[in-house]
Order: sequence, then structure tokens, then C-alpha cells
Amino acid sequence: MAERVLILGGTEEARLLAAALVGGGAFEPVTALAGRTVDPAPIAGTVRVGGFGGPEGLAEHLRAEGYAALVDASHPFARQISAHAAQASRAAGMARLALVRPGWVAEAGDRWIEVADEAEAAAAVTRLRLAEGADVFLALGRQRITDFAAVPDTRFLVRTVDAFDPPWPGCRVIIGRGPFDAATERALLERQSIAAIVCRNSGGASGSAKLAAARALGLPVVMIRRPVPPEPPVATTVAEALAWLAALGVG
Repeated sequence: MAERVLILGGTEEARLLAAALVGGGAFEPVTALAGRTVDPAPIAGTVRVGGFGGPEGLAEHLRAEGYAALVDASHPFARQISAHAAQASRAAGMARLALVRPGWVAEAGDRWIEVADEAEAAAAVTRLRLAEGADVFLALGRQRITDFAAVPDTRFLVRTVDAFDPPWPGCRVIIGRGPFDAATERALLERQSIAAIVCRNSGGASGSAKLAAARALGLPVVMIRRPVPPEPPVATTVAEALAWLAALGVG
């Protein structure tokens, strides 16, 4: 009988892990999503949408549903989710792995301005003193853009999967779902008169195209640094996560 594995998802790595487990046949992955995206990308296996009620609720869910292991494959910036996963796994006496893709590293020609958070990023955009009529591309998601509303004399472009109304007059919204390639991203930056990009160091191949486009165009990138990594053990690839599960004797 297949062992059940709970995956805290929302990332490309979570989808790839679920597909690998289903394809192998020895596992029954259940991927948990927060529910922030109305139409998420397809995920193999069972999908659960909604929160757990904090670490205590997650621990109870782990015990009640008979999981063999927990894989935290949430977003690298999902600090609270990862902390709750570590607390819950300890309380439930269950093995937990954090699956966190490596961050991006600046390359020759990059013009990165590294900052700690969105507030510092907004201040950095202000200091750039961009030309009138230029826009800044906020590659952050709709929940993380409020700090930029107060940046003077600057327009912003936000790309999201789900449509929403622009939160202030100087902000525009376009709809798009990746992955995108460098040529497509460069065309977007040129078409939208983008003069700078703000993003988090999320890592991963699917998000790096905008960085390659910015490098080719000589644009500055305000890069929000990674938070403190989750508690070990930590894997950086799906292959490492599968090896960790195999070493536990799961499946």
C-alpha cells in the first residue's frame, strides 16, 4: 500500500515532486495549497486547499491522516509556513524535509541593488531617480506591493496570474502565467518602457528569464535578499527529496 506524503506546495518543485511520486507508484502525495491563486497549475495526486490553523492544527492533521512524512516545498520566502512545518513535525513526531531551490547569484553585467525587504526596495527605487514616463516592474505578487504606493513620481507594472484592480492610480496590472523565456521578457520590458525591476531572490529557472532580459538591457534590479533558511534537513532539488524519502524507508 502506498505511503502518504504531505507536500506543502505552491512552487514548481512541489508540482514536480508530486508528479514524481505519483509516477513511481509507491507514494500517495497530498499537496496542500494556501488557496491564494484562483486557478493554480495542475498538480498530480490529491490537492488540499486551505490553511491548517497554525502549527497545532497542522500537527493534528499529520497525526489524524496517517502521513509517513512531511515535505515543506513552500516558497523560499514563506517564512511562517516553514516555521509552522518545523514545529508541527516535531509535535507529531514526524520526519520533515524542507525542499528549497537555490537562490540566484549575480552574473557579470547584472546591476543588482540588494535590499532586506519591500520597504527597503521602495526606498531604493526612490533613490534611482528614474526618468519621467518610465515604469518599474514589480515582480512580487499582489500581496507584497503596498510599500511602493508612496514612491513619488513613479509608475509601476504588476504581473499576476489572477486579475485584480490596480491598488493605486500609478499602478498598472497585466495578467500572465510563466514560465517565460528571456526573449519574451525582454520584449515585455521594452514594450512597457520598464526602467527597473523589483523582485525577490526566489531562485529557479522559470523566474530567471526576467533577470537575463534586464542584464541584456542594462536595467537595474532591486533584489530582495533571501530570508533565513528553514531548519535542516534541507534539500535543494526534487532528486534530493526523493532520495531523502527513500532513506527513510518510506514507500
